[in-house]
Amino acid sequence: MKRMTALFSAALLSAGLMSATAHAQEDTAANASVSAEASVQTQDFSDAQLQQFADASQEIAVLSQEYTERLQAAEGEEAQQQVRVEANEEMVSVVEESGLEVDTFNAIGQAIQQDPELMKRVQEMAQS
Repeated sequence: MKRMTALFSAALLSAGLMSATAHAQEDTAANASVSAEASVQTQDFSDAQLQQFADASQEIAVLSQEYTERLQAAEGEEAQQQVRVEANEEMVSVVEESGLEVDTFNAIGQAIQQDPELMKRVQEMAQS
């Protein structure tokens, strides 16, 4: 169970990093409306969406570890930024390949942080 919690923590951390990078690239006002919409929809996720989130989170956790190591090894701000951009693109690809939109993935991640029962459901899905 601790392993799954650590896995989801890493995935949520990476999702947060992905979100932060994506938000930095978009208009702040648009982000506010997207975040508000995501907050309203936090409890309306289907089992299929939660399974997609669980699957994508596992892949993102692996990517996060890989890119964290690369980021630490990168020398200079430009090299670090290049690693961040590449990591963001990879994580977005994983989420989109799972069948979810990035906003939905991030909204599920936020909902899981606020709802222990939802987190438990997703953890069970990841184990099956």
